[in-house]
Amino acid sequence: MITLLVLGIAGPWFVFIAVAEDIWESGGFIGDQPLLMWVHQQQSPSLDQVALILTYIGGPWVIGGATVAIGGVLLWRHHCAKTWFFVLSMGGAMLFNLLAKVIFGRPRPALWASIAPAKFYSFPSGHAMGSAALAAALVFLLWDTHWRWTVVCSSSLFALGVGLSRVYLGVHYPSDVLAGWVCSLGWVASLHVFFSPDWAQLRQWWRAGIAYWQ
Repeated sequence: MITLLVLGIAGPWFVFIAVAEDIWESGGFIGDQPLLMWVHQQQSPSLDQVALILTYIGGPWVIGGATVAIGGVLLWRHHCAKTWFFVLSMGGAMLFNLLAKVIFGRPRPALWASIAPAKFYSFPSGHAMGSAALAAALVFLLWDTHWRWTVVCSSSLFALGVGLSRVYLGVHYPSDVLAGWVCSLGWVASLHVFFSPDWAQLRQWWRAGIAYWQ
């Protein structure tokens, strides 16, 4: 539990706050634009297609559909706590993304004409947050099964590919994607701890202590 708190919660939130502070004060990382231009120099027709596919799969329609489907299966199998955990993981990540975009109001990169232009604000990346939230939630849900490492590897590659596709397409800075990844990881890990049996035991002790002093 302590390791999870430090690595899974404190670490991602620390990185997110550091990135957000840098963007708030100076508009972004010094290396944002050079790295974006370097990625653009690797452009090719085949990579264009891969990026378009990944960015579509990591978009709101597919991620939203997957959320409804997985949440529905969990509810149908009467896993109430897991359903709440999964729905809050996805819904909370998207709500946090919307609020952060409005608060920071960071314009999207405009270094070249993208083959998949996007609107609204840039920070943090919604695609990165959605894919990372889905990946992290599935890892926690399936951690105690024999599918554990298959899910860890496949979901991590999925979130990585979706985030990189947004940079490749020129619609997000690298810092947007990094912030999206760590924000979702911190959020989902926080929920996992909240829904864990250890936390339930702490809540019982807390209620017992309050009842004792009343």
